[in-house]
Amino acid sequence: MNISVALFFMDDEEEVQNVPRRHLRDASNLFEVPNNQFVANFRVSKEVFRALLDMMEEKWVAGCRTTQIRPDLKLGTFLRFLATGSYQQNLGNEALTSTAKSTVSRTIAECLQIFEDHVCDQWIKKPTLTEERNTMEAFYERTMFPGIVGCVDGTHIRIKSPGDELKALYYNRKGYYSINAMVICDHKMRITFVDARHPGSNHDAFVWERSDPDKCMQREFDNGKRNFWILGDGGYKLKPFLMTPYRSPRDVAEKKFNKRHASARNVIERCFGVLKNRFRCIIGSRGLHYDAAKVVQIINACCALHNMCIHYRSEEPPGDVIDDDLEDEVDDNNDLESRADAIRRKIAINL
Repeated sequence: MNISVALFFMDDEEEVQNVPRRHLRDASNLFEVPNNQFVANFRVSKEVFRALLDMMEEKWVAGCRTTQIRPDLKLGTFLRFLATGSYQQNLGNEALTSTAKSTVSRTIAECLQIFEDHVCDQWIKKPTLTEERNTMEAFYERTMFPGIVGCVDGTHIRIKSPGDELKALYYNRKGYYSINAMVICDHKMRITFVDARHPGSNHDAFVWERSDPDKCMQREFDNGKRNFWILGDGGYKLKPFLMTPYRSPRDVAEKKFNKRHASARNVIERCFGVLKNRFRCIIGSRGLHYDAAKVVQIINACCALHNMCIHYRSEEPPGDVIDDDLEDEVDDNNDLESRADAIRRKIAINL
């Protein structure tokens, strides 16, 4: 293994103090790192890393040839940040890049912009009709619950205090500042939609009501499409295309409905667990110390990388994160929800 790469995995920083930073950057060969160590440090496989380099080629900001960091080291620095949530100064001191805090900050900002412009839309998108049918079939084979096209839930991403004027908006019911990120995933835990624009004080139902999927599915339902559902927990309003569990099941049919519903919807909880365990920047106890706009970019980048890892069958990092963002139940009290309740009852009887 190249000595500078080996130094990256050493705990004793004194060993690298006398090695010029530029020399370390030039000499490092990230692909010489053993596969298990590569995944442990960057949270993606070498195949995903190479695919990202290809996608980001010629999209880097031009710099001074004698001092600029190579693209692979920029990407490595960015992935290390997502993987650990470390302070930028700590990342800069690693032998991986040996760069100043200001350079790390610029590198992260540059990568986030490239992801926003060129990567996220390619890897987070609405499923095709064929993919939707495959999802329905997979859920039915697994749980005997028909018509499921995905599962939705919200998760809170801790952030720093946004300032006096916005504190009330971002202060959530758990007692900290956050963004409430809504995610929809399919049977493979592949994320098909993410909306991380809403402050933590907003309820899951509020976020859904203002989302593109709600408008799109309502339009499809109004145009005659039937027998397709997103599954959500009690934090969402029951709709003809958004199935929630019974609060107090009255009979065997409703109890069976809740059991099958929970079994199918478990995939979104596992999705959050894998996502947060892989990219620990979004579970750090200190929170993300960036403004809300940049936090949205970070969450979107993590979701795109999550989908890439599923596509390339990248090994999941060890450990497990349990997502416990439980929402209060909401009232079902309008005509659309009455129609939805009739549909839900029909499903329950036929399970």
